[in-house]
Amino acid sequence: MEAQNQTADDVFTPVATLEGHRDRVWSVAWRPQGDILVSSSGDKSIHVWGKEGDRWVLKDVLDDAHERTIRRVSFSPNGKYLVSASFDASCKVWELRDGSFKRLAVLEGHENEVKGAAFDSSGSLIATCSRDKSVWIWEMESEREFVCLSVLSGHTQDVKNVVWHPSQELLVSCSYDDTLKVWLDDEDDWFCSETLSAHKSTVWDAAFERSEGRLLASCCDDGSVIVWEYTTPARKPSSFDAEGQTKCFQQLTNMAGVHPRSVYAVDWTQGNVLATACADDAVRVIAFDREAKTFNLKGTKSKAHSADVNCVRWCPTDPTLLASAGDDNTVKLWRVKL
Repeated sequence: MEAQNQTADDVFTPVATLEGHRDRVWSVAWRPQGDILVSSSGDKSIHVWGKEGDRWVLKDVLDDAHERTIRRVSFSPNGKYLVSASFDASCKVWELRDGSFKRLAVLEGHENEVKGAAFDSSGSLIATCSRDKSVWIWEMESEREFVCLSVLSGHTQDVKNVVWHPSQELLVSCSYDDTLKVWLDDEDDWFCSETLSAHKSTVWDAAFERSEGRLLASCCDDGSVIVWEYTTPARKPSSFDAEGQTKCFQQLTNMAGVHPRSVYAVDWTQGNVLATACADDAVRVIAFDREAKTFNLKGTKSKAHSADVNCVRWCPTDPTLLASAGDDNTVKLWRVKL
Protein backbone atom coordinates (compact mmCIF):
# COMPACT_ATOMS: atom_id res chain seq x y z
CA MET A 1 0.00 0.00 0.00
CA GLU A 2 1.34 3.41 -0.93
CA ALA A 3 0.13 6.61 0.70
CA GLN A 4 0.13 9.99 -1.02
CA ASN A 5 3.59 11.42 -1.56
CA GLN A 6 4.46 14.70 0.19
CA THR A 7 6.16 17.43 -1.81
CA ALA A 8 9.93 17.16 -1.96
CA ASP A 9 10.40 20.54 -0.25
CA ASP A 10 8.44 19.27 2.76
CA VAL A 11 10.75 16.27 3.18
CA PHE A 12 14.20 17.10 1.73
CA THR A 13 16.29 20.13 2.66
CA PRO A 14 19.65 20.43 0.85
CA VAL A 15 22.59 20.62 3.27
CA ALA A 16 25.63 20.48 0.98
CA THR A 17 26.87 19.55 -2.48
CA LEU A 18 30.36 18.03 -2.22
CA GLU A 19 32.36 18.45 -5.41
CA GLY A 20 35.83 17.31 -6.35
CA HIS A 21 35.57 13.87 -7.96
CA ARG A 22 36.45 13.78 -11.66
CA ASP A 23 34.20 10.82 -12.51
CA ARG A 24 30.97 9.27 -11.27
CA VAL A 25 30.72 8.64 -7.53
CA TRP A 26 29.83 5.02 -6.85
CA SER A 27 29.73 4.79 -3.10
CA VAL A 28 29.62 6.72 0.16
CA ALA A 29 30.20 5.48 3.71
CA TRP A 30 29.89 7.16 7.10
CA ARG A 31 32.33 6.54 9.89
CA PRO A 32 30.25 5.06 12.76
CA GLN A 33 31.07 8.13 14.87
CA GLY A 34 29.38 10.29 12.21
CA ASP A 35 32.27 12.74 11.92
CA ILE A 36 33.68 11.54 8.58
CA LEU A 37 32.07 10.71 5.24
CA VAL A 38 34.12 8.99 2.53
CA SER A 39 33.28 8.63 -1.15
CA SER A 40 34.72 6.45 -3.93
CA SER A 41 34.71 7.07 -7.64
CA GLY A 42 35.55 6.05 -11.15
CA ASP A 43 38.45 8.49 -10.89
CA LYS A 44 40.28 5.88 -8.73
CA SER A 45 40.29 8.13 -5.68
CA ILE A 46 38.75 8.15 -2.21
CA HIS A 47 37.65 11.55 -0.90
CA VAL A 48 37.41 12.21 2.83
CA TRP A 49 34.85 14.80 3.95
CA GLY A 50 34.40 16.37 7.38
CA LYS A 51 32.62 19.24 9.06
CA GLU A 52 34.22 22.59 9.84
CA GLY A 53 31.76 24.73 11.75
CA ASP A 54 28.52 24.50 9.78
CA ARG A 55 30.21 23.50 6.50
CA TRP A 56 31.15 20.13 5.10
CA VAL A 57 34.58 20.33 3.45
CA LEU A 58 37.11 18.11 1.72
CA LYS A 59 39.64 16.97 4.33
CA ASP A 60 41.81 14.59 2.31
CA VAL A 61 42.10 12.85 -1.05
CA LEU A 62 43.56 9.36 -1.49
CA ASP A 63 44.58 9.79 -5.12
CA ASP A 64 45.16 6.65 -7.20
CA ALA A 65 44.09 4.57 -4.22
CA HIS A 66 43.48 1.79 -6.77
CA GLU A 67 44.44 1.21 -10.39
CA ARG A 68 40.82 1.24 -11.58
CA THR A 69 37.34 2.34 -10.45
CA ILE A 70 36.67 2.07 -6.70
CA ARG A 71 33.21 0.53 -6.50
CA ARG A 72 32.63 0.41 -2.75
CA VAL A 73 33.93 1.74 0.57
CA SER A 74 32.94 0.59 4.05
CA PHE A 75 34.08 1.27 7.63
CA SER A 76 34.82 -1.15 10.46
CA PRO A 77 32.46 -0.93 13.46
CA ASN A 78 35.05 0.92 15.57
CA GLY A 79 35.72 3.45 12.79
CA LYS A 80 39.45 2.73 12.81
CA TYR A 81 39.58 0.89 9.48
CA LEU A 82 38.20 1.44 5.99
CA VAL A 83 37.99 -1.18 3.23
CA SER A 84 37.78 -0.28 -0.45
CA ALA A 85 36.76 -2.59 -3.32
CA SER A 86 37.98 -1.96 -6.84
CA PHE A 87 37.61 -3.07 -10.43
CA ASP A 88 41.38 -3.76 -10.31
CA ALA A 89 40.41 -7.08 -8.62
CA SER A 90 41.74 -6.05 -5.21
CA CYS A 91 40.52 -4.69 -1.92
CA LYS A 92 42.58 -2.44 0.31
CA VAL A 93 42.34 -1.91 4.04
CA TRP A 94 43.14 1.57 5.33
CA GLU A 95 43.84 2.65 8.92
CA LEU A 96 42.77 6.02 10.26
CA ARG A 97 45.88 7.23 12.06
CA ASP A 98 46.64 10.75 13.28
CA GLY A 99 43.75 12.14 11.28
CA SER A 100 44.61 10.57 7.92
CA PHE A 101 44.18 7.20 6.21
CA LYS A 102 47.23 4.97 5.74
CA ARG A 103 47.20 1.81 3.63
CA LEU A 104 47.39 -1.22 5.88
CA ALA A 105 46.91 -4.25 3.62
CA VAL A 106 45.96 -5.39 0.12
CA LEU A 107 43.51 -8.28 -0.27
CA GLU A 108 44.12 -10.12 -3.54
CA GLY A 109 42.72 -13.32 -5.00
CA HIS A 110 39.56 -12.48 -6.92
CA GLU A 111 39.87 -13.11 -10.65
CA ASN A 112 37.84 -10.08 -11.77
CA GLU A 113 36.44 -6.77 -10.57
CA VAL A 114 35.60 -6.62 -6.87
CA LYS A 115 32.15 -5.08 -6.46
CA GLY A 116 31.64 -5.06 -2.68
CA ALA A 117 33.43 -5.34 0.65
CA ALA A 118 32.21 -5.04 4.23
CA PHE A 119 33.32 -5.63 7.82
CA ASP A 120 31.23 -7.82 10.10
CA SER A 121 29.88 -6.58 13.45
CA SER A 122 33.00 -7.76 15.34
CA GLY A 123 35.36 -5.98 12.96
CA SER A 124 37.50 -9.10 12.63
CA LEU A 125 35.99 -10.41 9.37
CA ILE A 126 35.73 -8.84 5.91
CA ALA A 127 33.51 -10.21 3.15
CA THR A 128 34.34 -9.38 -0.48
CA CYS A 129 32.46 -10.20 -3.68
CA SER A 130 33.33 -10.10 -7.34
CA ARG A 131 32.38 -10.42 -10.94
CA ASP A 132 34.06 -13.85 -10.71
CA LYS A 133 30.80 -15.04 -9.01
CA SER A 134 32.47 -15.73 -5.65
CA VAL A 135 32.31 -14.36 -2.12
CA TRP A 136 35.45 -14.46 0.02
CA ILE A 137 35.63 -14.32 3.82
CA TRP A 138 38.81 -12.78 5.26
CA GLU A 139 39.96 -12.70 8.88
CA MET A 140 42.23 -10.14 10.48
CA GLU A 141 44.90 -12.22 12.20
CA SER A 142 46.96 -9.20 13.18
CA GLU A 143 46.73 -5.51 12.41
CA ARG A 144 48.54 -5.95 9.10
CA GLU A 145 47.76 -9.56 8.19
CA PHE A 146 44.54 -10.89 6.69
CA VAL A 147 43.92 -14.51 5.72
CA CYS A 148 41.18 -15.97 3.55
CA LEU A 149 39.00 -18.30 5.62
CA SER A 150 36.66 -19.40 2.87
CA VAL A 151 35.75 -18.94 -0.78
CA LEU A 152 31.98 -19.21 -1.23
CA SER A 153 30.64 -20.40 -4.57
CA GLY A 154 26.95 -20.57 -5.30
CA HIS A 155 25.98 -17.60 -7.41
CA THR A 156 25.88 -18.22 -11.14
CA GLN A 157 26.64 -14.61 -12.12
CA ASP A 158 28.39 -11.44 -10.98
CA VAL A 159 27.99 -10.75 -7.23
CA LYS A 160 27.09 -7.08 -6.73
CA ASN A 161 27.36 -6.54 -2.98
CA VAL A 162 27.65 -8.17 0.44
CA VAL A 163 26.01 -7.06 3.71
CA TRP A 164 26.41 -8.41 7.24
CA HIS A 165 23.74 -8.79 9.90
CA PRO A 166 24.28 -6.04 12.53
CA SER A 167 24.94 -8.48 15.39
CA GLN A 168 25.32 -12.02 14.01
CA GLU A 169 27.81 -13.79 11.76
CA LEU A 170 25.25 -13.93 8.98
CA LEU A 171 26.09 -12.62 5.51
CA VAL A 172 23.82 -11.78 2.57
CA SER A 173 25.08 -11.48 -1.01
CA CYS A 174 23.29 -9.87 -3.98
CA SER A 175 23.77 -11.00 -7.55
CA TYR A 176 23.22 -10.51 -11.26
CA ASP A 177 21.65 -14.00 -11.13
CA ASP A 178 18.48 -12.35 -9.63
CA THR A 179 18.98 -13.88 -6.16
CA LEU A 180 20.21 -13.13 -2.70
CA LYS A 181 22.07 -15.83 -0.80
CA VAL A 182 22.35 -16.17 2.96
CA TRP A 183 25.66 -17.48 4.31
CA LEU A 184 26.38 -18.85 7.80
CA ASP A 185 29.41 -20.13 9.66
CA ASP A 186 29.49 -23.63 11.12
CA GLU A 187 32.82 -23.88 12.95
CA ASP A 188 34.72 -22.01 10.22
CA ASP A 189 32.86 -23.89 7.50
CA TRP A 190 30.78 -21.29 5.68
CA PHE A 191 27.71 -22.53 3.83
CA CYS A 192 24.68 -21.18 1.98
CA SER A 193 21.71 -21.59 4.31
CA GLU A 194 19.08 -20.02 2.06
CA THR A 195 18.50 -18.55 -1.39
CA LEU A 196 15.99 -15.70 -1.78
CA SER A 197 14.55 -15.82 -5.28
CA ALA A 198 11.64 -13.36 -5.31
CA HIS A 199 13.37 -10.79 -7.53
CA LYS A 200 13.03 -11.04 -11.31
CA SER A 201 16.21 -9.21 -12.29
CA THR A 202 19.64 -8.16 -10.97
CA VAL A 203 19.73 -7.54 -7.21
CA TRP A 204 21.95 -4.49 -6.72
CA ASP A 205 21.98 -3.93 -2.98
CA ALA A 206 20.54 -4.98 0.36
CA ALA A 207 20.48 -3.52 3.87
CA PHE A 208 19.57 -4.76 7.33
CA GLU A 209 17.59 -2.60 9.72
CA ARG A 210 20.26 -1.56 12.20
CA SER A 211 18.81 -1.95 15.69
CA GLU A 212 17.81 -5.63 15.69
CA GLY A 213 18.46 -6.84 12.17
CA ARG A 214 14.96 -8.28 11.90
CA LEU A 215 14.25 -6.56 8.57
CA LEU A 216 16.19 -6.83 5.34
CA ALA A 217 15.49 -4.68 2.28
CA SER A 218 16.75 -5.61 -1.18
CA CYS A 219 16.54 -3.63 -4.41
CA CYS A 220 16.44 -4.67 -8.03
CA ASP A 221 17.11 -3.66 -11.60
CA ASP A 222 13.37 -3.91 -12.34
CA GLY A 223 12.61 -1.08 -9.89
CA SER A 224 11.26 -3.26 -7.09
CA VAL A 225 12.23 -3.15 -3.41
CA ILE A 226 11.42 -6.19 -1.28
CA VAL A 227 11.31 -6.19 2.53
CA TRP A 228 12.08 -9.49 4.25
CA GLU A 229 11.71 -10.50 7.89
CA TYR A 230 14.45 -12.54 9.51
CA THR A 231 12.32 -14.91 11.53
CA THR A 232 14.33 -17.67 13.24
CA PRO A 233 17.96 -18.56 13.93
CA ALA A 234 19.29 -20.59 11.03
CA ARG A 235 19.93 -24.27 11.61
CA LYS A 236 23.19 -26.11 11.16
CA PRO A 237 23.81 -28.13 7.98
CA SER A 238 23.04 -31.39 9.78
CA SER A 239 19.45 -30.29 10.38
CA PHE A 240 18.61 -29.16 6.85
CA ASP A 241 15.30 -30.24 5.36
CA ALA A 242 14.89 -32.33 2.21
CA GLU A 243 15.45 -29.29 -0.01
CA GLY A 244 18.79 -28.67 1.68
CA GLN A 245 18.05 -25.14 2.88
CA THR A 246 16.44 -23.36 5.81
CA LYS A 247 13.66 -20.78 5.55
CA CYS A 248 14.64 -17.97 7.89
CA PHE A 249 13.62 -15.03 5.70
CA GLN A 250 9.98 -14.35 4.94
CA GLN A 251 8.93 -11.83 2.30
CA LEU A 252 6.73 -9.15 3.88
CA THR A 253 6.09 -6.82 0.96
CA ASN A 254 7.22 -5.89 -2.52
CA MET A 255 7.32 -2.14 -3.16
CA ALA A 256 6.68 -2.59 -6.86
CA GLY A 257 5.51 0.46 -8.78
CA VAL A 258 7.21 3.08 -6.61
CA HIS A 259 10.34 3.35 -8.76
CA PRO A 260 10.07 3.69 -12.55
CA ARG A 261 13.65 2.55 -13.15
CA SER A 262 16.43 0.49 -11.54
CA VAL A 263 17.03 0.88 -7.80
CA TYR A 264 20.75 0.76 -7.06
CA ALA A 265 20.90 1.20 -3.29
CA VAL A 266 18.80 1.01 -0.12
CA ASP A 267 19.50 1.98 3.50
CA TRP A 268 17.50 2.03 6.74
CA THR A 269 17.29 4.72 9.39
CA GLN A 270 15.30 4.89 12.64
CA GLY A 271 11.58 4.13 12.61
CA ASN A 272 11.86 1.57 9.80
CA VAL A 273 12.37 4.28 7.19
CA LEU A 274 14.17 3.46 3.93
CA ALA A 275 16.05 5.67 1.52
CA THR A 276 16.50 4.50 -2.08
CA ALA A 277 18.80 5.51 -4.93
CA CYS A 278 17.26 5.25 -8.38
CA ALA A 279 18.28 5.43 -12.04
CA ASP A 280 15.65 8.15 -12.59
CA ASP A 281 18.03 10.58 -10.79
CA ALA A 282 15.79 10.64 -7.72
CA VAL A 283 16.13 9.84 -4.03
CA ARG A 284 13.07 8.52 -2.21
CA VAL A 285 12.18 8.06 1.45
CA ILE A 286 9.74 5.28 2.31
CA ALA A 287 8.28 4.39 5.73
CA PHE A 288 7.55 0.71 6.35
CA ASP A 289 4.93 -0.51 8.86
CA ARG A 290 6.16 -3.90 10.03
CA GLU A 291 2.93 -4.92 11.75
CA ALA A 292 0.63 -3.99 8.88
CA LYS A 293 3.21 -4.96 6.24
CA THR A 294 2.47 -1.74 4.36
CA PHE A 295 4.58 1.16 3.19
CA ASN A 296 4.18 4.90 2.79
CA LEU A 297 6.15 6.90 0.23
CA LYS A 298 7.00 9.93 2.35
CA GLY A 299 8.85 11.91 -0.29
CA THR A 300 10.59 11.91 -3.67
CA LYS A 301 13.44 14.27 -4.43
CA SER A 302 13.35 14.43 -8.23
CA LYS A 303 16.63 15.45 -9.87
CA ALA A 304 18.48 14.88 -6.62
CA HIS A 305 21.40 14.41 -8.99
CA SER A 306 21.63 15.31 -12.67
CA ALA A 307 22.25 11.65 -13.54
CA ASP A 308 21.78 8.20 -11.95
CA VAL A 309 21.89 8.04 -8.15
CA ASN A 310 24.23 5.20 -7.23
CA CYS A 311 24.23 5.16 -3.44
CA VAL A 312 22.37 6.45 -0.36
CA ARG A 313 23.55 6.13 3.24
CA TRP A 314 22.08 7.52 6.47
CA CYS A 315 24.40 9.05 9.06
CA PRO A 316 24.62 6.60 12.01
CA THR A 317 24.68 9.37 14.64
CA ASP A 318 22.22 11.77 13.00
CA PRO A 319 19.28 9.70 11.72
CA THR A 320 17.79 12.51 9.58
CA LEU A 321 21.03 13.26 7.69
CA LEU A 322 21.29 11.41 4.36
CA ALA A 323 24.20 11.22 1.91
CA SER A 324 23.72 10.40 -1.78
CA ALA A 325 26.19 9.78 -4.60
CA GLY A 326 25.62 10.10 -8.32
CA ASP A 327 26.84 9.80 -11.87
CA ASP A 328 27.13 13.61 -11.91
CA ASN A 329 30.44 13.28 -9.97
CA THR A 330 28.95 14.74 -6.77
CA VAL A 331 28.03 13.74 -3.25
CA LYS A 332 25.02 15.48 -1.72
CA LEU A 333 23.81 15.79 1.85
CA TRP A 334 20.13 16.13 2.75
CA ARG A 335 18.21 16.88 5.91
CA VAL A 336 15.16 14.61 5.78
CA LYS A 337 11.90 15.14 7.65
CA LEU A 338 10.89 11.68 8.89
